[in-house]
Amino acid sequence: MLKLNNKYVDQALQFLREVKVELKKVAWPSRKQAMGSTIVVIMLVLLVSFFLGIVDIGLSSLIKVVLS
Repeated sequence: MLKLNNKYVDQALQFLREVKVELKKVAWPSRKQAMGSTIVVIMLVLLVSFFLGIVDIGLSSLIKVVLS
């Protein structure tokens, strides 16, 4: 049983070592690029949310008119 657990611990440690090596190969964005991308995403989310809210209000009004 101890040997089996030891095998899993060794595999987990090897996996973490490989993850560390791979993360060093990643081309990380600069802080400026990350902030710019984040702002673009937030703006798009707000725009789509606003659009869907307007569509929801319009369709709700249309359904009320049709059903009354």
